[in-house]
Amino acid sequence: MNVCGIICEYNPFHNGHKYHIEQTREKIGATHIVGVMSGNFTQRGDVAVIDKYKRAETALKNGVDLVIELPVVYSLGSAEQFAQGAVYLLNALGCVDMLSFGSECGNIKQLREAAGAVLYAQESEEFKSYMKEGLSYPAALQKAIEKYYTDDVIETLTCPNNTLAVEYIKAIDNIASPIKPVTVKRHIAAHDSEIIYPQSNVLSASRLRKMIEAGEDISGYAPECDFSETASISNIETAILSKLRAMNKSAIEKTPNVLLGLENRIYRAARVACSLNELYFLVKTKRYTLARIRRIILSAFLGITKNDLQFSNSYVRILGMNGKGKEILGAAKCDIPVNTSLSQLEKTGDKAKKQARLEARCNDQYALAFDKKRPCGLDFTAKPIILD
Repeated sequence: MNVCGIICEYNPFHNGHKYHIEQTREKIGATHIVGVMSGNFTQRGDVAVIDKYKRAETALKNGVDLVIELPVVYSLGSAEQFAQGAVYLLNALGCVDMLSFGSECGNIKQLREAAGAVLYAQESEEFKSYMKEGLSYPAALQKAIEKYYTDDVIETLTCPNNTLAVEYIKAIDNIASPIKPVTVKRHIAAHDSEIIYPQSNVLSASRLRKMIEAGEDISGYAPECDFSETASISNIETAILSKLRAMNKSAIEKTPNVLLGLENRIYRAARVACSLNELYFLVKTKRYTLARIRRIILSAFLGITKNDLQFSNSYVRILGMNGKGKEILGAAKCDIPVNTSLSQLEKTGDKAKKQARLEARCNDQYALAFDKKRPCGLDFTAKPIILD
């Protein structure tokens, strides 16, 4: 067995993802693939357009063998938190040999050098000074790196997939994991690209989500996806605004990644904003990226707090598997509980109970994001996707 992990959202699963999986098997030599996938909320601060079980099923039909859920605290976290949460789970399985990810450069040596540059720049006085000036984290980091490193390193860190790859490498090194990072060069469509290339069946997930929202056919770009029921944050917009208006500054301050008095800005904005886009606009400054604001607003709505980070990797929850996925589990040497059932995982300890209750509560809100609303409690009764 040569088990490889892939950290993913598959929102939605498309031909670029399929290419990455194929390359991970053919070029990198993976015999078994485990995907750590965001649940029903994503790192861009949005609801997943298709629910996690349907996305897990599509992944299993297209080359992934085992799909486990990334806890909501990490799927709505910063790039660093997203990477740390996912790498921890892969390492906890005790049988994962490699982590495969896409990158614009396709070069691990180059990405490792960039990871070292980020770690150095984060500790520099220049970076701290830029942050005090009110620059956003990415902008301050880039300026600090520009002071110390050559153009090739700077160029590497201007590409979004390279930047996330660097966080994966940092996360592996941070826990001294034996997992080996490997990369596949990103194929055709760039991250968040709006371009449609002639004679290509690959579009970015961002472009595909817009096509779904517009009711366009994307079957040529997204293999075997079931779009019969899709979710949209617009369906819970009023609920989000209502919750934010009811929160005091202290409650907002407890939300992950709220720092330096941002709670005051959110509190004021929530009292006048009449739409989510207006709320984002009123809160945003040069210090805070739009993606960060979206994640914070959604986390506040869901009642996620900074304390939740203390117990949010208490178990491994399986969303689906095939025969090879069962072989991965047979080889696993996991020191935290592993199960398909949230009800069973909830019984494995106090921290697991808190995590399970948080996940279920968040998914009860996600159930309202569909045109045809769903009831509460589905996270406790859902059945895993099992393929032969």
